[in-house]
Amino acid sequence: MNLEEYFTRTGYKGSLEKRDLDTLTAIFQHHIRAVPFENLSIHCGETITLDLAQVYSKIVKRRRGGWCMENNQLLSWVLKSLGYNTTILGAYVYNPQLNVYATHMTHLIVKVVMEGRAYIVDAGFGVSYQMWQPMELISGKDQPQTPGIFRFTEDNGVWYYEKIRRKQYIPNQSFSNSDLLEKRDRRNIYLFSLDPRKVEDFQFQCSYLQTSPESLFTQKSICTLQTADGFRALIGWTLSETTYNYKEDIDRVEFATLTDEEVEKTLLEKFSIRLENKLVPVNIKGIYTI
Repeated sequence: MNLEEYFTRTGYKGSLEKRDLDTLTAIFQHHIRAVPFENLSIHCGETITLDLAQVYSKIVKRRRGGWCMENNQLLSWVLKSLGYNTTILGAYVYNPQLNVYATHMTHLIVKVVMEGRAYIVDAGFGVSYQMWQPMELISGKDQPQTPGIFRFTEDNGVWYYEKIRRKQYIPNQSFSNSDLLEKRDRRNIYLFSLDPRKVEDFQFQCSYLQTSPESLFTQKSICTLQTADGFRALIGWTLSETTYNYKEDIDRVEFATLTDEEVEKTLLEKFSIRLENKLVPVNIKGIYTI
């Protein structure tokens, strides 16, 4: 494991001399545009592990992606190695269908403190809920970014993370009622506390999410990647490509349905992923929106 190899993977060639917000943002943005948020291992007969060396090998050497426990653990190691003050936190993801937050701490995020200010760095949520810049940990302040307006709200030590989104234009109207489309303008994403966590605290969740029939990640094969002007996502056989703010306050979302043969080709061409084992795409309706 070494930083030079990691930065080759993400394509970052900027300065590392300063531990400031600009450098942190640049490192972060290179990560989310090079490393997909994906759970394909589950649908390839592979096991996802929390061991950092194996995470590094998967993402850096084999040029795969990962979910939050992989992406954010690796990014935390990178930032800590560079001298940033980092802390792992645990979050509880919002379920829009049930209108409740999860009872299990299933989402790993990173807090970074510098120059007397705290920021949340999360490279592991994907699709339109993926922040593009570290977010200052301040309650009630709108933080506009290219994907939309993000906001933290604190109540009795619990922090709530939400997004206000734009309207969507779908050229292919046969997908206008797709269950993958988020219909609400404002969306809760997750809640968290500032209690420090260890990677080991996520061991049960890591096993549960890749084995339980009730888990989102066993019900859908997911691969998403942020781009220069939006993001693309492959959910089961459905490919979507979103362009943020292509017209004033409107995001353009294009859909296509792929064949089994096209899925593997698309993973390579659109996400730069070459799988070692056979993927069995899955997309049980509901649960997940882009």
